[in-house]
Amino acid sequence: MGESSMGTNLLHRISRKSSSLSPALRGVADAILADPEQAQGLSITELANRAGVADSTVSRFLRELELDGYNQLRLGIAQAIYSRESAAPEQRSDWVYEGVLKGDGTDHIIEKVLHGSLESLRRTTERLAPEAIEAVIEKIHEAPVLYFSAMGSSATSAENGVMRFVRAGKRCHLFRDQSTQSMGAATLRPSDVLIAISDSGDSTSVVTTAEIARFHGAYTVAITSNMSSRLAQAADTVLLTASSVASSDVYGESVTAKWGQLFAMDALYAAYAARYYEETADYLRESYLSVIKSTRGAAAAD
Repeated sequence: MGESSMGTNLLHRISRKSSSLSPALRGVADAILADPEQAQGLSITELANRAGVADSTVSRFLRELELDGYNQLRLGIAQAIYSRESAAPEQRSDWVYEGVLKGDGTDHIIEKVLHGSLESLRRTTERLAPEAIEAVIEKIHEAPVLYFSAMGSSATSAENGVMRFVRAGKRCHLFRDQSTQSMGAATLRPSDVLIAISDSGDSTSVVTTAEIARFHGAYTVAITSNMSSRLAQAADTVLLTASSVASSDVYGESVTAKWGQLFAMDALYAAYAARYYEETADYLRESYLSVIKSTRGAAAAD
């Protein structure tokens, strides 16, 4: 059976192998990695539907992993989940980052982080729907206010969005305090846009903010890797990013997952700036001359 032995963590094997799979087979891998607990309980047809492929594609996926059948896939997922949940504290301490273990050499760590980052960008490219981005940029153009909601490391992507769209001439709001985000959502109106960011799609405060904004008629956008999440259900449009397998209960999801969020935000901004080039260029020029140029030193001022 070779590498398909259940002695290795099947979820980690799927994550590592996904880069060499065809787009259809990667869709199956993404469907499993996005929610292993739920995938473990799906029938082969249900998994195929979630991945947007035929049953025969799932069968090919099994052969790629050298698995004897669908039941072995479900068993391998269950064992990987169990090993993650039941590992002793001293075993958990070996996990410091996705794919990175205690004792890894620095050169090996750099390679692992690079691989994870590139995979996140590649898989986000495959999951982002151009028509979804086009729908959002039209709403952004019409919106008096662009409001952001995020928590933890996802706030980095929100701050990047604020910087991009403020320079493009849009009024933007982002409150770091979670309660203020939710209270502010109640002030939004039907013409406003909320962009809510959560990799899992289940961050309570972010979901609450999106639900409040939608209740008040604002157009809600979710940037998440989980299409089945509460955040996705609360959004008018979902910008789907790559998912990742968390390898540590202590450290949680790897920060490489945030590359997908940053990529989605930059793609959204770039599409907006390209569509509305003339007015965006005017604001970019003004912000550069009035604010940025003076900070670049004497050479830039000349």
